[in-house]
Amino acid sequence: DIRAAEQAVAAQSALVGVAEADLYPQLSLLGSIGWSFVTANHLPDTFDIAAGPSLIWNPFDYGRRKNAVRVEDARLQQLIELYHQDVREAAREADDAASGLVRSLQSASIRDQASQAAQRSLNLASSQYREGFADFQRVLDAQQLLLQQQDGYLVSRGNAVSSLVTLYKALGGGWDASRAPIDPTTRQQMQQRTDWGELLDEPGPSAHAQGETK
Repeated sequence: DIRAAEQAVAAQSALVGVAEADLYPQLSLLGSIGWSFVTANHLPDTFDIAAGPSLIWNPFDYGRRKNAVRVEDARLQQLIELYHQDVREAAREADDAASGLVRSLQSASIRDQASQAAQRSLNLASSQYREGFADFQRVLDAQQLLLQQQDGYLVSRGNAVSSLVTLYKALGGGWDASRAPIDPTTRQQMQQRTDWGELLDEPGPSAHAQGETK
């Protein structure tokens, strides 16, 4: 989400620049070249060059263009606020996941120690039952307590794994750096609109190898 928000802000910032460029006159240079010759009358060849500037500007449309800049700038500010909101949300999710991971690991450690104590209690109850110093109910109670502690330990470990996965995702994990950042359909559409050169090409194996050796 944060990467998408960053791209949206960058794209809108470019639109603001385009709108601001429309505020100023557009100056261009026009030119033509001509070459003529006549061989029948043995006239000399002629070579003509014509060049001159071209200025396009409509001062009466300045107000509308100025408002267009303001509209694009307002949209940019809105996207910036959304970006900040996404960053805060990601930070909150990471903090919650980290806290949950710590609590789950602490709970699992306590449950593990309790399971070991319950196992010793079961061994003692079983020994006393075999020697006739305790009834079988005491053995059953010790077994039930052991199962409860073992079940609690497994639940705590499961919660720890879940919190770890959530933390990994909140920190941006799960993104494959070798994957092309732009899908083929989008790349084709962008290349049809604008000359991107080699900027949209997928990095080859050599590029990945160079990146790994740096």
